[in-house]
Amino acid sequence: MSNILVIGASNSKNSINRKFATWAGSLVPDAELQIPDLNELEMPIFSIEREQTMGIPEPAQKIKKMVNRADGIIISFAEHNGSYSTAFKNVFDWMSRLEKPIWSNKPMLLLAAAPGPRGAQTVLSTAVSSFPYQGGLVTGNFSLPLFDENFDMESGITDSSLNAEFLSQLDSFVENLSREALVA
Repeated sequence: MSNILVIGASNSKNSINRKFATWAGSLVPDAELQIPDLNELEMPIFSIEREQTMGIPEPAQKIKKMVNRADGIIISFAEHNGSYSTAFKNVFDWMSRLEKPIWSNKPMLLLAAAPGPRGAQTVLSTAVSSFPYQGGLVTGNFSLPLFDENFDMESGITDSSLNAEFLSQLDSFVENLSREALVA
């Protein structure tokens, strides 16, 4: 059984990215999902001075332990002004102060969803290009535009061409999970 860390990179209580990431994780065969809520990982905004005076907050240590335990990671990004949500970026910044590499060389499926027609492509592109430098084995990525029109929690991605593209990326992620399991 694979242990998959699923992160909806938003602190919205009704986050479409949390829904999308959770749905994607549910499609991984024989997987147990860890699904942290960024609202439960709130910490002071990262700064060197805060780190020096208070140390690394427990929520950052908790999420890093989850990364280390996971066989693979699925993240779906909310796009705030073309970048990561503040909630995700702060967790990421604190976690980066712990052991390297940040993503522990785990296979990653990086996703993004948005209500608009670009589907949060800017933030997804940033993550796809930078996470390999931070120990992320990016095995697939997918952007879902017009979320409310193209997604249903029960049937998933309703547009057949988008669904085919997503399933291809998911298959690559699952294949890499299997490879990593054989190596371990």
